[in-house]
Amino acid sequence: MTDPKTVRQRKAKQVAILAYDQLCTFEFGLSVEIFATERPEIENWYKCKTIAAEPGPLRAAGGLLVHCDSQLTDLRKADLIVIPGWPTEKPPSAKLLSQLRIAHQNGAQFMAICSGIFLLAALDLLEGKTITTHWRYIDKLKERAPNANVEENVLYCTDGDILSSAGSAAGIDLALHVIRQDLGTKAANIVAQRLVLPAHREGGQKQFVPRPVQQNTKGPLSNLLDHVRSKLDQDWTVKQLAAKSAMSERTLIRRFQESVGQSPGQWLTSERIYLARELLEQNQLSIDLIAQHTGFNTPETLRHHFRKKLKVSPSDYRRQFNAGKVA
Repeated sequence: MTDPKTVRQRKAKQVAILAYDQLCTFEFGLSVEIFATERPEIENWYKCKTIAAEPGPLRAAGGLLVHCDSQLTDLRKADLIVIPGWPTEKPPSAKLLSQLRIAHQNGAQFMAICSGIFLLAALDLLEGKTITTHWRYIDKLKERAPNANVEENVLYCTDGDILSSAGSAAGIDLALHVIRQDLGTKAANIVAQRLVLPAHREGGQKQFVPRPVQQNTKGPLSNLLDHVRSKLDQDWTVKQLAAKSAMSERTLIRRFQESVGQSPGQWLTSERIYLARELLEQNQLSIDLIAQHTGFNTPETLRHHFRKKLKVSPSDYRRQFNAGKVA
């Protein structure tokens, strides 16, 4: 926790929010709302500028145009540079890269929201860094930053001067984390209350990736997978799965690895968790009944696997995604 005395002695941090053509409106808006809004009740609150990455007009999603008064060279003075998304196939200009490199040499910290990490990949600043992005872009990020440690399914990562968040809303969690580190827990709580949001979600909490679309393949496991998905409440052993598919256990395990990239047990657990998520989101069944419907059988087993997979308890998940009464 930041010492309040240290906060009073510290100069206000200079924040620069980058704007660009094809701007991600939500990511940009949350950055402005959090860092540029005046908060006289918080000592040493940030000084914030919005800086155009290129000559205008800068088009944003929703038919908006963004005009910035600050100059690109103002990036050099920033302590924190926020990158609110970035089109993954958009090449940054040489001038922008030059100013960002100077800012980095001057000690600036970078906060990339969602696809904003791809701009930092173009800067070659990610070698050896632990980073993340939206789950849709994970594979592409691994290609662009092969020497980085790309974390899958976390809300955000912090690694020295490189901060990165997953999906757009996870940028709020990262921003609150930054405030907490810079100005203390009380300041972060004040901002969270103003936004009517939870004050703290751990960066290691999993992104809630939607269930993959089930492919209508004609492979040897297709009928078996469909059958098991419809009867997840039953006990399934490798021996039973092999018998159902008329294969030896060894062949079944090999086919699972080839077809779905998992062992039968791993796949079965994942499918049960997907079903548990759907039940938690859509109805008010008790945790005990959900455990039975999904084949985990006991609430303790459900909670163990759910927390291991998603880094959150079933009850907390329901509170986030089900507007009804918690069972």
